[in-house]
Amino acid sequence: MGEGAVGVTPQMTDRMKADAQNIRKLIREAEALADESMLAFARLKQAMISARQNPEAEVDSGQGALMRLNQAEGQALSMSTSLLRVHAELNKICVEKMGPEERETPLTEASIQTAKTPAPAPELVD
Repeated sequence: MGEGAVGVTPQMTDRMKADAQNIRKLIREAEALADESMLAFARLKQAMISARQNPEAEVDSGQGALMRLNQAEGQALSMSTSLLRVHAELNKICVEKMGPEERETPLTEASIQTAKTPAPAPELVD
């Protein structure tokens, strides 16, 4: 039977397993960095708004910067969603090459859609 025969799970070589482990580590690292960037943006926004509440500051101080930061936050969220899609595609490849029993992190299109739903805005604290 050939490599693509129905009912046959292809055997992974040691090199393929090593590559899969490395990719698994790197996708998780990339996802964590995306999350860290969003947290950094949130902390920055909190500091900017807090500084603007200073009675000596003009009411509209930093408004343009806040608007640009909101754009950057949206781009970070979009990047995170794209990484989730990359992860889902890698999971599909993993199932094709190793079989469903080898898959460690089930990531589906439904979970990506859930991730795209914006969470409520966090409360800002002083």
